[in-house]
Amino acid sequence: MRNWMSLQADFGNFQYRRNVYVFALKMSFLAVILSGAIIALTIPPLGFLGLLPVTLSHAIGFGAIFSWLVGGTVSGMLSLAAGFTMHELTLSRAEFEKLSRTDTLSGLLNRRAFTEALDRTEGDASLVIFDVDRFKAINDRFGHACGDAVITAVSAVLLSAFDELSVVARLGGEEFGVIVSGEPLEARLERIEAVRANIAGRPIVADGCQIAITISGGVADLVAGRNKQQVYASADRALYLAKALGRNRVVHEREGLHHAWHGLAEPRADAEGRGLGSDNVMQAYGI
Repeated sequence: MRNWMSLQADFGNFQYRRNVYVFALKMSFLAVILSGAIIALTIPPLGFLGLLPVTLSHAIGFGAIFSWLVGGTVSGMLSLAAGFTMHELTLSRAEFEKLSRTDTLSGLLNRRAFTEALDRTEGDASLVIFDVDRFKAINDRFGHACGDAVITAVSAVLLSAFDELSVVARLGGEEFGVIVSGEPLEARLERIEAVRANIAGRPIVADGCQIAITISGGVADLVAGRNKQQVYASADRALYLAKALGRNRVVHEREGLHHAWHGLAEPRADAEGRGLGSDNVMQAYGI
């Protein structure tokens, strides 16, 4: 009996009220069956010993009726109480789990949930790290409320731009992460670039102010067998390179060595012969 009840509790989905009633009904039937079994085992010996105040048939009939009325009713009520308690606990647990995986400002997944999704990703996909350009200057000029409005607006654009096969998260501050799946690489890059252009062409309106914003992005490829930490580090370097090249752009990891090579091969007659951007590019790729 204990094993059967534990199976009901384990496999019953108490998130839905209907399943609570089903659970209570099963418990009632179980109580009636057990009561009937006890009556069947005890009444005949009592009748044989002449200890019953009524005939054996009447005793069995009364026992069956009371097992249904008393045992079934009491068991059903107790099961309903237990079921609804588990229902509330299930909802609370689901809400807590959702909150623990969700960024409260943007409504997107947080870094923890994104990292778990990244670890689960198999096959051909792209990891993108987006960063809002000069976000500190936005906060300093317009205030933190406007900064929050920018985060919310960028989150909405990202969420609408990528389908359910993709994973969108706020990694912290003004940084966002996206795992783009379900398309060839070139199609993924086109979609990522379209998101950048969309944000650059749409000022954010907050507190009566129009705030022009841009984002930069770094992209790395997720392929079978490739270490996920290496992929993340490569996307992060590509983002750094996008910033070094002037912001408001998306850089794929394969572009990094190309830019770094040109920066390294650039002729320099003196210490000032190479621009700051070239130094940043080489620094990003450890040159």
